[in-house]
Amino acid sequence: MMDLDIDHLRQWIGREQIDTEMLTPTLVRQFNATFDRCGDVKTGDVAPLLIHFCLTQPISPQSELGPDGHPARGGFLPPVPLPRRMWAGGAFEFHGDIRVGERVERRSTIRDVTLKHGRAGPLCFVSVEHEISSNGRAALTERQDIVYRDVPPPGQPAIKPADPAPLGTHSRQIEPTATLLFRYSALTFNGHRIHYDKPYVTEIEGYPGLIVHGPMQATLLCQTAADLRGTPPKSFEFRSVSPIFDNANFTVNAAEEEGGLKLWIARVGGPVAMEAHAKW
Repeated sequence: MMDLDIDHLRQWIGREQIDTEMLTPTLVRQFNATFDRCGDVKTGDVAPLLIHFCLTQPISPQSELGPDGHPARGGFLPPVPLPRRMWAGGAFEFHGDIRVGERVERRSTIRDVTLKHGRAGPLCFVSVEHEISSNGRAALTERQDIVYRDVPPPGQPAIKPADPAPLGTHSRQIEPTATLLFRYSALTFNGHRIHYDKPYVTEIEGYPGLIVHGPMQATLLCQTAADLRGTPPKSFEFRSVSPIFDNANFTVNAAEEEGGLKLWIARVGGPVAMEAHAKW
C-alpha cells in the first residue's frame, strides 16, 4: 500500500487562486451545440447553467502536463502521488446570473485534504471552493470534491457489478459518442486523456472505454432540473457513484422528492453513475 504524507499535503489547505475570463457569444453557441440546445445568443443574455465549467480553467504549457494529460501536480492542487484523479461530486448555491459578454471571475480556495482507506487502497479527497462572479456580481458558490486513487491490481476489475438503476418519472437516453466527449473536453480545455485517448484509458488505467466527464453529467442533470421546473434551482448537489463509458448509452432521469427533484444518470441496464438533488 502506498504511503502518503497527509500532513505535507494538508499544507495546501487555504491556498488560493484567482482567474478571469470574458464569456463570449461564440463559447455559448459552442456549449449549446454540444448539448443540443438551441436559441439566439447575444451580449447581455443569461448564460446557460454550469457554463462556468468552461471558463477560467487551467492553461498549462505542454511541457508542464503530467502523463495523464492534466497539469502536473504541486501547483494550486496538492501533489497527491496517486495516478487516478476524478471528480467525486460537488454542490452549488446559485446567487445570480452569469451573462454573455461579461467578465467572469473564479476565486478558488483549497478547503480540505483528507485521506481514507478503501478495499482497493488509499483514497485522497481534496475539497475546493470556487466563488464565481460575473462583472463583480456574485453568481454562484461551488464546492468541488476531487478523489485520487491507485490503479487496481492486475485482474481486479476497474468497476464492480451492481444492480441496474430504475428509470425516472422523466427519462431520456444519450449516446456518449467519442465526438461528444471530445467536444466537451475542448470546451473545458481539459487534456485529461481518460476522455479521448482510448489506448491510454484501457491499457494504462484499465477502464473498458472512454470515461464520460463528471462535469458534463452534472450539467445534464442540472439542465434537466431547470427544464422540468421552468426555472433554475436555488441549490444543486451531486455525487459520482461509478464511472460510465462510451461503450453503452446512458439515461438521464428525474423524479419528484420532498423539497425538489432527485436526479440520476445510469448506463442502460447498469447502476447509478451520478446522483443529484435540486431544490428551489
